[in-house]
Amino acid sequence: MKLFIDSANIDEIKEVAGWGVVSGVTTNPSLIAKEGKDFKSTILQICRIIEGPVSAEVLSLRTEDMIKDGREYSSWHPNIVVKLPMSEQGIKATKILSNDGIKTNITLVFSANQALLAALAGATFISPFIGRIEDTGHEGMSIIEEIRTIFDHYVFDTQIITASIRSPQHVTMAAKIGSDISTIPHKILKQMFKHPLTESGIKQFSEDWQSLSSYKVPQGV
Repeated sequence: MKLFIDSANIDEIKEVAGWGVVSGVTTNPSLIAKEGKDFKSTILQICRIIEGPVSAEVLSLRTEDMIKDGREYSSWHPNIVVKLPMSEQGIKATKILSNDGIKTNITLVFSANQALLAALAGATFISPFIGRIEDTGHEGMSIIEEIRTIFDHYVFDTQIITASIRSPQHVTMAAKIGSDISTIPHKILKQMFKHPLTESGIKQFSEDWQSLSSYKVPQGV
């Protein structure tokens, strides 16, 4: 499974790029607006940092405008993935953009039927939002399992991006089910490094080494 960062913060993206384990970026209008910077320049700066797919979301609601925006976005950089909403208009645009050879990511997926429609339209990626599903009191990971079963049964090339991740446990569960990718906020990526036994073990090893380093062999021995 691949790991993406879900962020438009340049400092966060630079940090995780240095780890060598994050291979893509997803953004959305809310993340871009939070940074308060120009959309195009932000996306292009991200493309220079991460050598992998970078999702840039269209804001239009009409199919024709989505297609126009998608073609423009894809011309900016070869790694750009056009992110489109799960709607009739979004699916129609996805079909046309996919036929043009443009990579697409259908976002705001909340059911296996929606994922099936996106795959049939030729979407490169789909993004089921598990955290938001769980906010409604339902099991979020069950949708990933359903989609994985359908995609494997019919051999769809569309990749599953588990999105709206709220904890490191979500990442583990997505990996066990067979999600192709998890896109993860910076905070959760940092938490994945941590375990109390690891931290206590590092502390103990360091203290033992310091104790050994300070030990002096008596003269004449």
